[in-house]
Amino acid sequence: MFRRLTVLLIIITGLHFTVRAQDSGIPTSDGDTLHYTYTPLPQEAPKKKPFLRRVVDYFGESTTDKTFEKKIDFTFAGGPSYSKNTSFGIGLLAAGLYRLDRTDSITSPSDISIFGSVSVSGFYALGVTGNTIFSRNKRRIDYTVMFSSAPRSLWGIGYDAGRYNPESTYSEKHYLVEGRYLHEFLPHAYIGGLVSFEHTRGLKFTQPEYLRGEKLKYTATGVGAILEYDSRDFIPNPFRGIYVSFQETLFPKGLGNCDKTLWRTTFTADAYQRVWKDGVLAADLYGVFNSDGTPWPMLARMGGSQRMRGYYQGRYTDNDMITVQVELRQRIWRRIGCAVWGGAGNVFPSLSRFDWSQTLPNYGVGFRWELKKRVNVRLDYGFGKKTSGFLLNINEAF
Repeated sequence: MFRRLTVLLIIITGLHFTVRAQDSGIPTSDGDTLHYTYTPLPQEAPKKKPFLRRVVDYFGESTTDKTFEKKIDFTFAGGPSYSKNTSFGIGLLAAGLYRLDRTDSITSPSDISIFGSVSVSGFYALGVTGNTIFSRNKRRIDYTVMFSSAPRSLWGIGYDAGRYNPESTYSEKHYLVEGRYLHEFLPHAYIGGLVSFEHTRGLKFTQPEYLRGEKLKYTATGVGAILEYDSRDFIPNPFRGIYVSFQETLFPKGLGNCDKTLWRTTFTADAYQRVWKDGVLAADLYGVFNSDGTPWPMLARMGGSQRMRGYYQGRYTDNDMITVQVELRQRIWRRIGCAVWGGAGNVFPSLSRFDWSQTLPNYGVGFRWELKKRVNVRLDYGFGKKTSGFLLNINEAF
């Protein structure tokens, strides 16, 4: 028995009901089965987003905390860079957050930063820094691995040399590997140790007499002890808490090519406090003290990306250094923020020869852009005594 239903083909098959590829069957009331064929309508491919839209979406998702979902949450960024020491260049970085225990919501995330940079001055650098935090902040490991090659300037050793000597130049290759282990023995109180290896080689000195007869390359291996109090809520960008660190490092003569066993004492005291909505006031006191006979590449160098920003790092160099700074950080809108700071610093050969009149001023302003959740890219412009300069970096200065 045949029936016509629109354009469908009806086949009488008795009680049998068969389904073939691209066929469907509907049983009828008299035992027949209705078979028909169909062709799916073509589906339109989703439209590809414009490149700029994809970039915006990529960074828009980067501030969401995904550390409970992913083993490690990386965000990659790159672009132009500039600092007073290295001039204009291109920098690439990867910032990652992760949790060793993704069921632990009490412990703050661990962080890692991988960076590379090249500049028109001939500078290039590659490095990794990070903090690995174990369950409930009971233990942590901090590490830095870095290599750099850079044309540099030198004015000699001491405050007077930095202020009055003519500038000389040289090329510097520097390797640094450092690891620190800390264990909590009281709430927020840690004890631990460190190991470090550093090698510096200077080449093409235009005025080698500034080195006062020292060798052109030095290697030193350090071992040390650490005592800290740390109640910061998040290490790369604290909103509240106190951090006090006392670190003593010994550089044995037999583990390098220094002419004697050396020691270095490093002291840091930081405090962070919210002062109003999205506003954080941060203060930093830092001191480094080296033993007599410390070679030129291991001396305290004022300036750089963390303290006394705007000074060429190394113009003022000596055995010891003390710096202080206060910074106000303010989120303006969404991922955008700013900072203003003021401070001072002094380099000197020993505490007994500290001279207040040689204290140098420092102040500046900065722009902040949140690359990841509470991980900022910062562009700072610092001012000092007859000097100023831009610098671009990741994470807060302290």
